[in-house]
Amino acid sequence: MSATPAPAEWAVCIGRFQLFHNAQLALLQQALRLAPRCVVLIGSAHNARSPRNPFTYEERVEMVRQAVPEADRDRIAFLPIRDVYDQRLWVVAVQGAVAKLTGSSRTRVVLVGHRKDPTSQYLLDFPGWPLHDVGRQGEVHAKALRAALYTAQTVDGALAALTAQVPPSTLDFLRGWSQLPFLPKLRSEWAELAEEHAKWAGAPYPPVFVTVDTVVRVADRVLLIRRGRAPGKGLMAVPGGFIEQRETAYQSALRELQEETGFELLPAEMEHALKATRVFDDPNRSQRGRVITHAFYFDFGQRMLPEIAGSDDAAEARWVPIDELAAMEAQFHDDHFHILDSFLGLSPQD
Repeated sequence: MSATPAPAEWAVCIGRFQLFHNAQLALLQQALRLAPRCVVLIGSAHNARSPRNPFTYEERVEMVRQAVPEADRDRIAFLPIRDVYDQRLWVVAVQGAVAKLTGSSRTRVVLVGHRKDPTSQYLLDFPGWPLHDVGRQGEVHAKALRAALYTAQTVDGALAALTAQVPPSTLDFLRGWSQLPFLPKLRSEWAELAEEHAKWAGAPYPPVFVTVDTVVRVADRVLLIRRGRAPGKGLMAVPGGFIEQRETAYQSALRELQEETGFELLPAEMEHALKATRVFDDPNRSQRGRVITHAFYFDFGQRMLPEIAGSDDAAEARWVPIDELAAMEAQFHDDHFHILDSFLGLSPQD
């Protein structure tokens, strides 16, 4: 007769919690019944505010904490998890963070979640962590809740639309948060994205866009722009844009680099400085939809910084010290910090 498995010491819940709703609260309540302690891992923890990620890590922690009884709050720990766009590395990061928190990789852990669709496949990727599937907890979708927040004529109208699907404490949080200066900008960007998506609504297949990006290094600095248009208006990015019909990816990359920053050297110099190319194709990397980018890394070594000036889609172009990039992670558009990290090995630590 086999022995009964020992009860879990920790329950693990993973999510982005943008924004915290009743189905997520039900999942967390189940986790608290399964183990004496629970760790909530909050994804997209260091992303800039955007229609998809309107709340900071700290704001999401506050939403979750307010939703549970005060007696249970000390049983919950929170950990920030960054997007790394590599499933294997992400799983390693998650398990490493939990082991560090609990003090051992051998801690008895139960993973609590629900495999509702292919986006939940990650729940099966954690060796040694049995999955407790809580099942469907109603038809609640965070994307639709965020849309209600952006489209309602008034804040009271938005909160009324959310009342049946979020905890009362989330409504209280949103009532205060909506008085901060973030919501009008997020609404404007959401509307621009919705208008862009509507242009392709009649296409026979969902569109797949192809773009190019350039990482240009000179000595200990890298060339960045500040975006002048939505999506991501005001955020930092690497120079880039859409590929043209009659250009190769390399030709489009050089054209966009020159148009947005004025950076232009002889073709032989550019070819000599090209050190690597990579494709970034995670389905969730862009708010525009399915966007695949070809990124080119140029390293010009030790030389004087070429003159640059922001133009076209760039409100500003500037040379930024590489050792300052890690602290700027939450200022970048989409996955542009991760593009930089891939070529420059920034690997900031939480």
